[in-house]
Amino acid sequence: MSGIVTVTPAAAIDQTYRVAALRIGDVNRADGVSTELSGKGVNVARAIALSDVAVRAVVPLGEDGGLLAREPALAELLSIVETGGRTRVNTTILDAVTGTTKVNEPAIPLSLSVWEQVVQAASDDIERLGADWLVVSGTIPDVAGGGGPVDIVELLRRAGEHGARVAVDTAGAALRLAARHLDLVHLLKPNVHELAELTGRELRTVGDVAHAAGELHEAGCDLVYVSMGADGALVRSVDGLWHARARATPVNTAGAGDASLAGFLVGLRGADGRDDVAAAISAAASWGALAVSSATTILESLDGAQEAILVRDPDPSTSLSEPGSP
Repeated sequence: MSGIVTVTPAAAIDQTYRVAALRIGDVNRADGVSTELSGKGVNVARAIALSDVAVRAVVPLGEDGGLLAREPALAELLSIVETGGRTRVNTTILDAVTGTTKVNEPAIPLSLSVWEQVVQAASDDIERLGADWLVVSGTIPDVAGGGGPVDIVELLRRAGEHGARVAVDTAGAALRLAARHLDLVHLLKPNVHELAELTGRELRTVGDVAHAAGELHEAGCDLVYVSMGADGALVRSVDGLWHARARATPVNTAGAGDASLAGFLVGLRGADGRDDVAAAISAAASWGALAVSSATTILESLDGAQEAILVRDPDPSTSLSEPGSP
């Protein structure tokens, strides 16, 4: 088995504006604009596609998103489930003075029939690729007409029936749900703030993050990978604790976590068929730093990726530049 399938329950059109200096409450004129079909699973898949690993991205799309999906680079990558509606729009403003400002539209509810098609499309793609990983990324939408969030547990279960391990990168109630189903989930990828909320812990040092990640690992999660922004990346597994960090010149932080997850899954594939956790976290830090240095949400090339500094059992007293609170 050698492929990866991603599912993006709440796809998005990413509209990015570049301005010299954002003036709140005033008219701002953009120096440049880019429009991309996005959503976390789409971003992960596009980054994986830069490697030699086979990948497919399952995504429910409205008509406007479907137009962007006709781009040649996407047409061969996506398994589209038509929603009959519109696709949400996420807006990013890149300010040369203050950095990145994002306004994300809430996830658009999906009908039960559309969600059932998403689950079936993911199952079909896992079987077709012989995929060894299913990645569920981003916001989990509600069922149209009420009834709470769509049921991701069935999606996770179907992946396991096909022999695929499951990685989950989400937040809030969906992350808590995944943490209650560690019999079905093999990799959790919270950031520091999400991990703090999930564990109810103040995370101010590398040791705090390591302890919180260790709790999830001991609860049954094989791989707990924590993206820590400027503080790098950390993973807890049966192979121990690893930390990696790569230099970056921050331009746009949007999509960096998705690129890092793609790097992790690609780097995890050891030459002997076993997981190479050290290589995975090193690639995660490298790809994430490269993405931060790009103006676009999508990682378009691996050229210029910096080699990460890799440390086993990092100093637990090291303070985080971006601490997290529950």
